[in-house]
Amino acid sequence: MKAEGKVFKYGDNVDTDVIIPARYLNSSDPKELALHCMEDIDKDFVNNVKQGDIIVADKNFGCGSSREHAPIAIKAAGVSCVIAETFARIFYRNSINIGLPIMECPEAAKAIKAGDEVEVDFDSGVITDKTTGESFKAQPFPEFMQEIIKAEGLINYINSKK
Repeated sequence: MKAEGKVFKYGDNVDTDVIIPARYLNSSDPKELALHCMEDIDKDFVNNVKQGDIIVADKNFGCGSSREHAPIAIKAAGVSCVIAETFARIFYRNSINIGLPIMECPEAAKAIKAGDEVEVDFDSGVITDKTTGESFKAQPFPEFMQEIIKAEGLINYINSKK
């Protein structure tokens, strides 16, 4: 599995309240959530993000409340992968549960710039900044996690095993 897209870059401690502001939590419709994704940190994000694009951030991405709405909004906005130095643990788990690929790679998070074109190979864990030619190595997903992501989330994965 691979992802490829343009980078939207953010700093440390991007919390779930700026990923999807609480005022929109009255909806669980992914399309509705996508319309407001990142708007409190980057008002132009929803107008500029394209299917397949990638978010890169520094430390502690997804901190704050444990709402699943945050990774759902990111995925529904078209983001194919989030790369960060570190993730809040509950955000990490929620992302895998809904089929949003995320990768921890401090070197890539530090080096990749906004607007760069990046390719991520989930099988090998290799992240390539096609703009600069640099490559980085993240921990690849174990096979069972890749299957969850391919199934578009844990519920679909479980249902496919019945």
